Amino acid sequence: MPGTGKICAVVASPHAEGMRQQLRTAFRSAKFVEMRLDWLAGDAEIDCFLKWLGAQKHPKTTVIATCRRREGGGKYRGSVAKQLAHLWNALRAGCNWYDLEVETTQKCPPELLEVMLGEGRQLRSAHFFEHIPRDLKRVAAQLRLGKPDAIKIAAQCGSLAESLRLLKFAASQEDIVAIPMGEIAAPVRILSVRMGTLFTYAPVEHATAPGQTSLDEAKKLYRADRIDRRTAVYGVIGDPIGHSLSPVLQNAGFAARRMNAIYLPFLVHDLKDFLGAIGPLGIKGFSITIPHKERILRHLDGCDPLAEKIGAVNTVVVRGNGQLYGYNTDYVGVLRTLQTRIPLQNSRVLILGAGGAARAVAFALAEAGASVCVSGRRIERARSLARAAGGEAIARKQLRGEFFDAIVNATPVGMHPNVRQSPLDANELNCRLVFDTIYRPRETRLLQLAARRGIQTVSGLDMFVAQGTAQWEIWTGERAPYDTMRRAVLRALEQEEKSGTKR
Repeated sequence: MPGTGKICAVVASPHAEGMRQQLRTAFRSAKFVEMRLDWLAGDAEIDCFLKWLGAQKHPKTTVIATCRRREGGGKYRGSVAKQLAHLWNALRAGCNWYDLEVETTQKCPPELLEVMLGEGRQLRSAHFFEHIPRDLKRVAAQLRLGKPDAIKIAAQCGSLAESLRLLKFAASQEDIVAIPMGEIAAPVRILSVRMGTLFTYAPVEHATAPGQTSLDEAKKLYRADRIDRRTAVYGVIGDPIGHSLSPVLQNAGFAARRMNAIYLPFLVHDLKDFLGAIGPLGIKGFSITIPHKERILRHLDGCDPLAEKIGAVNTVVVRGNGQLYGYNTDYVGVLRTLQTRIPLQNSRVLILGAGGAARAVAFALAEAGASVCVSGRRIERARSLARAAGGEAIARKQLRGEFFDAIVNATPVGMHPNVRQSPLDANELNCRLVFDTIYRPRETRLLQLAARRGIQTVSGLDMFVAQGTAQWEIWTGERAPYDTMRRAVLRALEQEEKSGTKR
């Protein structure tokens, strides 16, 4: 396709005015733009928008007009004849290309398309919203009938392996846009531009397909328009993962140091699926969050002695020979957060939870000389962690009669989006300080209950930044721009809280 660029900005709105506003943004931010005419609320809105478009001066941008019918996965309810008429008007208004789904081309004689739309260049597309087709070669051959200028295959991918199969196929073709769809495929979608596909789509406002990253995030957070084959790839794996602000933290560090690197969130249900994608995606290191911090251990080739003792890993380095080496930086985050607030030597600290995060907290506190107590839903698991850390397990029913110097929540209870939940009730908070390792939201329900009782509270933000900058330094071998990275996360949290208040 003509032009250069890695992102195609998608303009989609039910109203002509919304399309106009988005198009102005798209022209400033991308060299490819797709106009989803089918999103407009009827023929009158489409005609109104195209009349305005024809009166504008167009920048040097490749503009693709799309008016996808419902049969092909779009929103347009009109006839094929009316669809083609809108695309013809779009070409007259200055569009270079048009996207025509295979469902329409199968109903139109090639001669009719040539007469009506021969002035423009055709991107012929096929969309598979349920699963990836088995025979991609056959799909591509069908799309190339009639000799379009380029083809597009978009397919729902239920695994990273399926996403990679689609992109590997695209790399063997010429003039093809390959789009893996779905949340699991989202990071691969961003990386696709360095794996053979012509560009990736990013909506200005409204997502038009599952797994899309907004234009603003694609450019500002991930710097996707700068990705090339030398870009170092890092990421965070978890389930769920949409809540994570690790990409904000780590990418801020890469941008500040002007490194050609990107950090992406991976929704991982199946660890083996992710591990199989490390080589093909060129991943050099990754963070680990719930529920994989302990599960990852059996897949490592080596482990830092401290992480091995803790029994949980939150950081992995992929060495040159593809071997995986694990670390635990949660330990660092705990100590940096609590040592400045209370003397840990001889203090009595209750830890809520017995998972990977709780293990890091328990061993950090034990090494600092604290008396460790553990409480969890499964008392046997709590006892196991307490024994390993040289502490004691306490059943929840006993908590009202106990007193602690600090209580640390190392469970996900209260994490976004379940912000109204708390792992403890107010009358169970018998302590001087409550530390919630959750950072999103900054003020959890647990911290609110503690503050009402006059108890000192500590958000998980400081621990999050401390452990994350330690990861960054392990991967890069350089000193992390701590203040810059912290400000980026704080700004993101403040913006989120502000928008939440408006809702």
